[in-house]
Amino acid sequence: MTQSTKKRQTNAAEEDTFLWLEDRTSKESLDWVHRQNEVTVAELQGDPSYQAAFQTALDLMTAEDNIAVGAALNGHVYNFWQDKTNVLGLWRRTSVASYKTDKPDWETIIDFDALSAKEGVKWVFSGASRLYPDFNLCLVAMSPDGGDASEMREFDIETKSFVDGGFSAPASKSGFAWLDKDTVIVSAALEEDDKTQSGYPRVVKLWKRGTRLEDATPIFEAEKQDLAAGAGVEHDGDRQYLFLARTLDFFSSHSFLRLPSGENRRIPLPDDVTDSALFKGRFVFGVRTPWTAPDGTQCLPDGLYSLDFEHWIDTGELGPVETMLEPAHRVSIAGLARTQERLFINLMDNVRGKVIVAERSGGRWSLKPVALPENGNVGIAHAEHFGSSVSISFTDFLTPSSIIWSDDDGKTLATVKSQPARFDAAPLISEQFEARSKDGTMVPYFVVRRRDQKGPVPTLLYGYGGFEVPLLPGYAGVRGKLWLEKGNAYVQACIRGGGEFGPAWHQAALKGNRQTAFDDFAAVAEDVVRRGIATAGSLGIQGGSNGGLLTGVSLTQHPELFGAVIIEVPLLDMLRYTELPPGASWIGEYGDPAKPEEAKWLGAYSPYQHVSADAVYPPVLLTTSTADDRVHPGHARKMAARLQEAGHDNTLFFEETEGGHGGRGDRRPQAAQTAMKYVFLQRALTGTA
Repeated sequence: MTQSTKKRQTNAAEEDTFLWLEDRTSKESLDWVHRQNEVTVAELQGDPSYQAAFQTALDLMTAEDNIAVGAALNGHVYNFWQDKTNVLGLWRRTSVASYKTDKPDWETIIDFDALSAKEGVKWVFSGASRLYPDFNLCLVAMSPDGGDASEMREFDIETKSFVDGGFSAPASKSGFAWLDKDTVIVSAALEEDDKTQSGYPRVVKLWKRGTRLEDATPIFEAEKQDLAAGAGVEHDGDRQYLFLARTLDFFSSHSFLRLPSGENRRIPLPDDVTDSALFKGRFVFGVRTPWTAPDGTQCLPDGLYSLDFEHWIDTGELGPVETMLEPAHRVSIAGLARTQERLFINLMDNVRGKVIVAERSGGRWSLKPVALPENGNVGIAHAEHFGSSVSISFTDFLTPSSIIWSDDDGKTLATVKSQPARFDAAPLISEQFEARSKDGTMVPYFVVRRRDQKGPVPTLLYGYGGFEVPLLPGYAGVRGKLWLEKGNAYVQACIRGGGEFGPAWHQAALKGNRQTAFDDFAAVAEDVVRRGIATAGSLGIQGGSNGGLLTGVSLTQHPELFGAVIIEVPLLDMLRYTELPPGASWIGEYGDPAKPEEAKWLGAYSPYQHVSADAVYPPVLLTTSTADDRVHPGHARKMAARLQEAGHDNTLFFEETEGGHGGRGDRRPQAAQTAMKYVFLQRALTGTA
């Protein structure tokens, strides 16, 4: 960092009169939060429509006829379940045959409400690593507050108990996985020296049973400035492989294979490899930017390629690279999953899903589509790595979600679960339009509204536009009941920065090109108004996390386009985001404010620095969580304080005290916050506030 950069950042901090709100748990900060919450709760929960909206949201979130999405493993289907009785949830399982029935016979593995009552901690289930080949021993991850940091304990499914004297570790952002019954692979983020500057694991260690965690043997390290180090075991046939990764940023990494000799050999593929899988001795991969393999094969984004992995292990040479799947216009790869005999490829074709199956025989690949419903969001719910079962989810904006199941590698399919309709979709229509962005690019968006709509109505526009994450059509019962059934409209924008059309769509809004995403969103808003779906005054916007940055920028750049703005768990101070853990992990997405040329483009749009007392802003609702250890609550706190200081009294702020970035855990606070947001939108967009 140059002296001038240090001086500029120091001056910016000195000029920031709300820097004290970055202290997550100080008395002064929390007193401010409580005062803000009191105002917002009185305003929104005091509305006559709130209680019914809350009850509807809670009923739908905890309904006993919600789909129990499960993954098959070794004859059982595993599921995590929450309802009104099981507030923190049950980790449970049933047989495959029972799962397919209307009333499966579930066997509880861990009751988190009972465990929390016993231990006095509101444990939130974060997942489990199960030991191959019988999968009874587990490394269970549990968060004490719903954040990303989790405690780990060894658990025996057969005895339904934590293993006395077994593996255990305090809450951290470490990762734990089995190497064998007596060895755990630790991606460590326990001590400061173990962590990257982003707070994620930097060192991979092998931890032997009966020894102390602090005595585990390091086998791999990333650099301090990297995003993270990680490790995992992959099985292919009767072979087991230990993969190691040095993740440079969200979109580039160096992958290694640990050989029996103890050597960590780097796999000689580009840093930006994506969509990789090991299948029948072949390493399957995609790339984010064009790459020429040593044999001359041209590898292009949105294609899939493969090489002989055993040949590389034996010789150190990649050998021939085969093209599995040629790229196609506006078709992108959503993911890969494998059973023992087949590889499944999830594609998005103009933001609509499909699945194709790949098989390899006689030294050749064959691809064919899986017969699934069209024109919706199709996703691979699970694929049984050691078996032949696969399940696929299907949904769209107006069709309740369903689970399509196969026990024979997708050859025969049957719908085994269907969610009941949560709202009356008969009067509604789902449409796809395009808006012309500032640079001429056509940006698709979806609209859900009444088919007999005669004029502008209150409309909610939702966006994200970052990290190569696509926004896809999906059924949302709460949105349907609390918004669409009232005659309102919903719009979902597929702006650049997302992953709707593969890496190039994302890269078009990366770092110094970020304004592209904001321009796309503004173009969609203008197009919605031009089509008569809404007026500027009846158009509200909503976005969370990176989407909160999107709606924050939209507020400060184009307040005239909107009648209400919801900013959820956001980044907003882009000149200090790397100072608020784990902000440094996103430098690959946004840029580094410590570099003068990058601070220039970050400062050009950073919402916190662009709040104006002279602007006329629509009503704003900012939300965050004290326990959010992914996006620091200081962003939302400071933005709310600065807006209010500038005289914008129509700014509301609400901070949940538990639940982390994604609002995990108890559904009641989630239902309350959801109801408040719909009350806020209805009041602001209809002029009843």
